[in-house]
Amino acid sequence: MNIIICGAGEVGSHAAEVLGGRGNNITVIDHCEQRLEAIEEAMDVRTLEGNGAHAAVLRDAGCHSADVFIAATADDEINLLSASIASGVGADHTIARVHHSAFYDQRGLDYIAHLGIDHLVCPEYATAEAIARTIRNPGALAVEQFACGQIEMQQLPVAPNCQALGKRLADIILPSAVRVASVERHGSAFMPDGETVIQVGDVVTIVGDVESFEGASKLFHSSKSRRKRVIIIGGTSVGVWLGRALRSRAFAVRLFEPDRDRAIELSEKLDWVTVLNADPTEPSVLEEEHAEQADALVALTNDDEHNILVAARAKSLGIAKAIAVVQRPTYLHLLEHVGIDRAFSPRDTAVDQIAQLLTHEPVRQRASLAEGVADIYEVVVSKNATEVIGIPLKISMKLQEKVLVAAIGRGPAVFVPGPEDAIAAGDTVVVIGPSGMGKTLRKLLVTGS
Repeated sequence: MNIIICGAGEVGSHAAEVLGGRGNNITVIDHCEQRLEAIEEAMDVRTLEGNGAHAAVLRDAGCHSADVFIAATADDEINLLSASIASGVGADHTIARVHHSAFYDQRGLDYIAHLGIDHLVCPEYATAEAIARTIRNPGALAVEQFACGQIEMQQLPVAPNCQALGKRLADIILPSAVRVASVERHGSAFMPDGETVIQVGDVVTIVGDVESFEGASKLFHSSKSRRKRVIIIGGTSVGVWLGRALRSRAFAVRLFEPDRDRAIELSEKLDWVTVLNADPTEPSVLEEEHAEQADALVALTNDDEHNILVAARAKSLGIAKAIAVVQRPTYLHLLEHVGIDRAFSPRDTAVDQIAQLLTHEPVRQRASLAEGVADIYEVVVSKNATEVIGIPLKISMKLQEKVLVAAIGRGPAVFVPGPEDAIAAGDTVVVIGPSGMGKTLRKLLVTGS
């Protein structure tokens, strides 16, 4: 594909490296000559100095014949404008990176439709959601997320005193938006049915709506009832998204922000969060706030070194989980050596989102529940799938043994279907089934023959 990237910063340069490494023709536009020179030295791509929001520059870059245009600068307005102009110039597919929730949530206006852009990506939102899942589910052995972040998968060990122990799946009252996809027992995994009895030592995989997971996980995995205490370091956009993701009676959240004006703004915006105007790099601050009693600390300022130092300091005080957000990959190898539990990179998240959007294959294997036993697929249903379109799932999928339709994406909405729901043409469905059934799904949901 011919791909044009506007912006040669962390996200733009990493996107050029990843997408160029997959055999695509890459052109990078930026107004900074030094950034472009660095990219030219590091990879085989074409560069163009100029303003990506000018139609003449986009035409010079070949936007009229581009398969994809990606606006990845640090400025939301520039990204939205340049992606819209690129669409007008003739790019087949346009993607704009945004930071601000007003744009990503499309509050007050459908920016995608109004500006003629195909997709918005917000790495800060995706990063915050990934961190929140890590904090929400400390007992999960593995966590994957699908369907634009609205459907989640967890693998949980069955606790000796859990409510589901000794019961058939048919007798366990799960939330309506949750399904049990697989059970691992004595090192061997299988897809269960209603007669499967839950035993001590089992590891169950549950899939469903993220809103329903807290109730579902309690059936299999014991957890303390007290509120989890979380400390957020930095009032960045990732910090705001994370504060929103943890808005629940299950969490007590404190946010440290050294800038007084920003702290006041955040205290009004996030009224369920305790905002402290303090600098946690000061040795006494974390001790005075008894950070060692927190369940998790997340350092997510705009300074990588700052985040690493604060997270390492918190870990030395005895905090249970220390998480750092870093932009530059040069620091990632250091984190394990200083005791930091997890690291998240908005840059990597953004490129992963973009790469997924550029994958046009209608049947995609997204993950394996257990090697050789069951896989998770995302399938775009075509109008040729006449055997399933408009027919209740309890009938249309009845002949497909051990197949579970875990989610249906229809436009912006994603939901976990019941037996009476039906698939429609254009839907994106998340299907869990035996390994190697990609060809079967293609025949059933895409080609229809």
